[in-house]
Amino acid sequence: MNNSDTPKDGDFATWVDNKAEALKFELGEKFPVPPTELHSPSVHMETAQQKLEEVLLEHEEPTAEFLEELRALEEAPPLNDEELARQALEAGGDDGDAATPE
Repeated sequence: MNNSDTPKDGDFATWVDNKAEALKFELGEKFPVPPTELHSPSVHMETAQQKLEEVLLEHEEPTAEFLEELRALEEAPPLNDEELARQALEAGGDDGDAATPE
């Protein structure tokens, strides 16, 4: 059984990915999402706080609140090595255990 759509050895994952992308495109044309349903993938729907990634990567216009927070961070005094070490020891890392800092 020889079919022109049959992938060569090792190309099956690529073939599946291509078919999935084609199907997503086809379904997107059949069932368009209204603009009111669209939202940024980097912000959960329950939060409205703008993030740096949205401004830089998604080209969103920075809000006044975002610019105010950025200005406060820029005007803050730099942290010294002792303060950074203290914060690192207090942070529990991925496991949340302060006794085993990362």
